[in-house]
Amino acid sequence: MSKDKTVRQQPVPESFRPLFWEYDFESLSWEEDLDLITGKVLGSGRWTDIQLLRTLRGDQVLRRWIMHHGGRSLSPPRLRFWELILDLPPGQVDRWLSAKSRKVWDRRAAS
Repeated sequence: MSKDKTVRQQPVPESFRPLFWEYDFESLSWEEDLDLITGKVLGSGRWTDIQLLRTLRGDQVLRRWIMHHGGRSLSPPRLRFWELILDLPPGQVDRWLSAKSRKVWDRRAAS
């Protein structure tokens, strides 16, 4: 059984609760909310949350998630962090961060 299939059968770690203050935490599941959980932890998680997510899902899965989403939902500093940690393709993060649609959001979020 793959690591990701095993994760989907486990409850969402209690330590992730503060990241989901606007959700009914008890109703979250890896099966139904995998994308949401992954994005929240990558984008806003504490170091211990990040370590746990990397253990549960694996770096290759997280790399694919970021590539699939084009870095969306990750702040520029977080995206640069993941660029280094997950060895994202050279220049890819630069292209994502320089996209017009991204600049509007980044300026708004920085206010």
